[in-house]
Amino acid sequence: MKQRSPIVFVVDDDEAVRNSLRLLVKSIGLAATPLASAQEFLATYDQLQPGCLVLDVRMPGMSGLELQQQLNLRGAVIPVIFITGHGDIPMTVEAMQQGAFDFLQKPFRDQDLIDRIHRALEKDLANRAELGERSRIRERHDTLTPREREVLALVTSGKLNKVMAAELGLSQRTVEIHRARVMEKMRASSLAHLVRMVLDLEEGGGPGATKSASAS
Repeated sequence: MKQRSPIVFVVDDDEAVRNSLRLLVKSIGLAATPLASAQEFLATYDQLQPGCLVLDVRMPGMSGLELQQQLNLRGAVIPVIFITGHGDIPMTVEAMQQGAFDFLQKPFRDQDLIDRIHRALEKDLANRAELGERSRIRERHDTLTPREREVLALVTSGKLNKVMAAELGLSQRTVEIHRARVMEKMRASSLAHLVRMVLDLEEGGGPGATKSASAS
């Protein structure tokens, strides 16, 4: 599948601001999509589309902060650059605590926004690469049998084969076979690699091996 080109979404209720920012983004060779409201953005946003969001804090209806909260609930990874007035600083601090990428206080220099857009697009690319790898790890994890998940949980907790055999009521040779299958299915090059994959799954809210084992 051909990789999509990034889009800089500009959400601001002021038409003059939208047009100005659209032209600025186009001047650096990037695609821009101006939208007049947070609701319009939510209605059309595709989470598979790479890019970043330049977002006004204060807007009628749904505010920029409320839009950010909705994106967080959806698990959207798009970096958000807030545009704020002086009186919006407390709101912006809250936005940063909620995971906003950056903010700019009005008035700002064009170059300052351009720099932040470039950094945000780099962050988005890194986020998507990480999520893609986590998705592949999760797919591999899903191929494990219940017994292999038990072995995975014990292996990544540092248990030796003979200890695992005693805990699971299996022969040491059977544990070794399960362990080899786990390494093969997870495509792990080492125990450290296997542990890193399990941690990535748990950090991503996926079905962590330890949790799966404890639930079986």
